[in-house]
Amino acid sequence: MKRLAELGLQLPAAGGGEGYYGKLYGKMKPHYQSDKLLFLSGQTAGVNSEGKVLYPGRLGRDLTVAQGYEAARLTGLNCLGCIVDAVGDLDRVKGLVRSLNFIASAPDFTEPHKVASGLTDLFEQVFGEEIGVGPRASIGVMSLADDYCFETWVTVEIH
Repeated sequence: MKRLAELGLQLPAAGGGEGYYGKLYGKMKPHYQSDKLLFLSGQTAGVNSEGKVLYPGRLGRDLTVAQGYEAARLTGLNCLGCIVDAVGDLDRVKGLVRSLNFIASAPDFTEPHKVASGLTDLFEQVFGEEIGVGPRASIGVMSLADDYCFETWVTVEIH
């Protein structure tokens, strides 16, 4: 997609890769397509070259909103990579059906919506407002697998 290059963005090679799903987090598919709807499994910011989780911890205790926003943005890039893996091209995305975002938070953290904007702002930048902005919910939780601070569950409509 030309827009990715204009934004200076590079997608991960394989939306998390073959070993990402199934071995560490239980049996699941990275995505499932039913007619024109594409459901992505939970996506995170991923790991660095040493295999360590990017942005571990809880918002309001270990991480700032800006760090959480960046984790959500990296998660969005992984979602885009997963969409390419599933359907071959981001130009096939007709719309964002929904995003359900989970933010590992300290009990008194009240800004999960600001963290989730890292994901949804990226989608708007890549697809434009008409396609890239859709319904969303952002929920603070006590913990996520492997101490990730952000995880999302995205559904898109495909042409």
